[in-house]
Amino acid sequence: MVVRIGFVGLGIIAETHLAVLADMPQAELVFTADPHADRAPVEFRGRAVPHHATLADALAAHGPDAADLLVLATPTPTHADLAVEALTRTTARVLVEKPLVHEPAELDRLARLADQGVDLGRVAVAHHFAFSPEVRWAAGQIDGHPKWGPVTAVTVAFHDPYILLGQHAFASYVSSWMDSGVNQLSMLTRFVDLVALTARHEDARGASAWCTAAYEHRGETGTARLRTSWLTGASSKESVLTLDRGVEVWIDHTAMTGFAARGTDLLATFDSDTEPPRKIAHYRPLYETLLSGADDSVLRFETAATVTRLLHARPG
Repeated sequence: MVVRIGFVGLGIIAETHLAVLADMPQAELVFTADPHADRAPVEFRGRAVPHHATLADALAAHGPDAADLLVLATPTPTHADLAVEALTRTTARVLVEKPLVHEPAELDRLARLADQGVDLGRVAVAHHFAFSPEVRWAAGQIDGHPKWGPVTAVTVAFHDPYILLGQHAFASYVSSWMDSGVNQLSMLTRFVDLVALTARHEDARGASAWCTAAYEHRGETGTARLRTSWLTGASSKESVLTLDRGVEVWIDHTAMTGFAARGTDLLATFDSDTEPPRKIAHYRPLYETLLSGADDSVLRFETAATVTRLLHARPG
């Protein structure tokens, strides 16, 4: 079944979205929109795609029912306005780049649309890290081995060399926590039910952060320790999940690999040659899920609301 797609926002991340969609036969790109005319894609599978300055212009030209899916890949502060416009002026499903909104108060604005008869089930959020191959492998291992017990502790560390960008890093990404925290939290929803952010400590003007979060898994509670930092010269992203029966699941997000071990015993491994490129490997299964119509809790509005509130929380 062909899925007609309208695409709003043609910045850097759009390149990944469009590369994935171009490789999916069921995806048909019907229009793009971006106020910067020079960002219009020249072609999609060898044909020119109608381009407009705004979503409103695109809907006026093509009609409110032209797209089955609207993708909003614009700067975060524009997400709420565009999501409201898409949800109230069309019947399309709406995929919003993460994070869903810029401020928690905007969640209430979207939630109130339900009072107007808008189905918030039409909203999906591109929590792409939760779709990475090593994360899906690890989740499959834990789900498939209930005898390993609940996840009792999690440690996640994301390092990016953004300090080398100087002030531009803060202007573009705000802080290491605001940049990476959304990926860490949304990734954790693949494994556990997040409850609350219990600590948040930032230093180096936000280039470094240490946070903790409470969660529930298989009837037990646990703590996730979350480290984000730009104080490095190279990228490195790793997670370790410890389970009640002595099993540890290690994930290397940079290399897209992982293994599970208990003491001296290696229980399972996941290897990758990093082909396709990492972000393509994230977004391809995300779109496969979305275009198939399958339900995945990681994509839901409710999950995005939980992640957004924890991301902005300031315990104590």
